[in-house]
Amino acid sequence: MHWNIDPILITIGPLQLHWYGLLFATGLLLAYYLTEWIFKKESKNYKLVEPLFLYIVIGMVIGARLAHVLFYDLSYYLKHPIEILYVWKGGLASHGGFFGVIIAIWLFCKKYNFNFLWLLSRLSIGAMLIATFIRVGNFFNSEIVGIKSNSSFGVIFDRVDNILRHPVVLYEAFAYFLIFLILLNLYIKLTPKKYTNLGFGLVLVLGFGSRVFLEQFKTIQSQFATDLPLSMGQILSLPYIVAGIILLIISLKNLKSS
Repeated sequence: MHWNIDPILITIGPLQLHWYGLLFATGLLLAYYLTEWIFKKESKNYKLVEPLFLYIVIGMVIGARLAHVLFYDLSYYLKHPIEILYVWKGGLASHGGFFGVIIAIWLFCKKYNFNFLWLLSRLSIGAMLIATFIRVGNFFNSEIVGIKSNSSFGVIFDRVDNILRHPVVLYEAFAYFLIFLILLNLYIKLTPKKYTNLGFGLVLVLGFGSRVFLEQFKTIQSQFATDLPLSMGQILSLPYIVAGIILLIISLKNLKSS
């Protein structure tokens, strides 16, 4: 399969609509309506979903962009600092975006008096949906390409080179969508208390665990980690996985004792 889609969907005068931006916005919109449904289902004030997502978007974009700049391409952005602001062109690191969202949610909970773990566990469902659309957006940008494929299966990214490669961002998109379905199914079947205890820990282990596994199909994304046995994506994923395991152990103990 040859892939040569123009990252720009529409150009109207000086304005450009990128596939990445459209897919990012679509994921956010779907997650917004999903969260609104959850708030109504559990008799929460659904009108707070709008300010909540404002917190989330700001935290996600700032965290993801800063992580990409600092850990993946610092030398380039030091030479072109204005391009740090060009988030519509891609270059958002999921690890930083996830951390930025956690900080934003904590601030929201402090202001509106929400249970932090309750909200994290519910928002984790939509987060996997957003991650799915972001990775499809990366595919349209022909970025984060995979290593050379040694079989007849793969994609040739004509905008990059003429090498048959693993479409690793599509692998990730599939993994995140599968995790989304698992979390949604558990949310529907489990009691609210059980899901509150398990949801966030599961998304940390499953989401970043899949990231660690799929990193083996990626080309080098950061020059910082070229001499290390793990890629930068794997290094940044490990603390989240450890945190998720600890959270699940504590949560399971609490459920057994209750």
